[in-house]
Amino acid sequence: MMTTTPFFIAEVSSNHHKDLDRCLAFIKASAEIGCDAVKFQLFKIDQLFAPEILVRSEKHRERKNWELPVSFLPKLRQCCDDYGIQFSCTPFYLDAVKELTPYVDFYKIASYELLWDDLLIACAKTNKPVVISAGMANLDEIDHAITTLKSAGCQQITLLHCVSAYPTPMSECNLAVIDTFRQRYGVNVGWSDHSVEPAVIRRAVNRWQADCIEFHIDLDEQGAEYSAGHCWLPQQMRSVISECRNAALIDGRPDKVLAPSEAPDRDWRADPSDGLRPMKPIRFTFGVNE
Repeated sequence: MMTTTPFFIAEVSSNHHKDLDRCLAFIKASAEIGCDAVKFQLFKIDQLFAPEILVRSEKHRERKNWELPVSFLPKLRQCCDDYGIQFSCTPFYLDAVKELTPYVDFYKIASYELLWDDLLIACAKTNKPVVISAGMANLDEIDHAITTLKSAGCQQITLLHCVSAYPTPMSECNLAVIDTFRQRYGVNVGWSDHSVEPAVIRRAVNRWQADCIEFHIDLDEQGAEYSAGHCWLPQQMRSVISECRNAALIDGRPDKVLAPSEAPDRDWRADPSDGLRPMKPIRFTFGVNE
């Protein structure tokens, strides 16, 4: 799943309006701005919230309109294949793991479900990679989740640091945790962004060497979650991804080599015998072929 440069996941969330054409547009936009994967969410509100909550809260009942139809999955997968981008989805009920198995390249486990061992085990047993967010969890809880995944046979784990606040203030991002995760767990690590701040993404990649960046995306400011303030628009993220993609090229390698672009000036350095430019052999040939 991972590459030598950061692996970017565009999280559609509930911004698709249960509209297949809009879902496909998210995939197209994510591919065009340079993402490696696009991620949806598969939930049913009666298996997401306790009945006591649904009885009392109209706001939570209205999230029925946010559900992704299972019938969309084959077409979403095909569209991802067409655009050369990986397809992922977050299962929020146990049967969703089976429903997603034929289609997803990897599973994503949301931070709200990190404590649910049965879900972690079900994903791990598919033998597909698992990405898991650690928002709100303490280290003991994360230890348990990673151990649970590994014990159930998961061979490819990516652990994302995130702050489950929508949006997340820059002062609370605490990106140094990314390195703590790398040292403690020996797995791929990264950042799941809710800040919508380019500086945060750049810092996660350039300072903390995040293997993976996940961010929430909307197409047009009309998504169900856009108004909360944690979703990027494609044009906002395009340049950030490009910069991060180019970071490895800019950093280069540790050995000092002659750059091709500087080769023509090499002979025009000061000659060590008299300190004058260019080197003496060049002086005697200068202008001959001009």
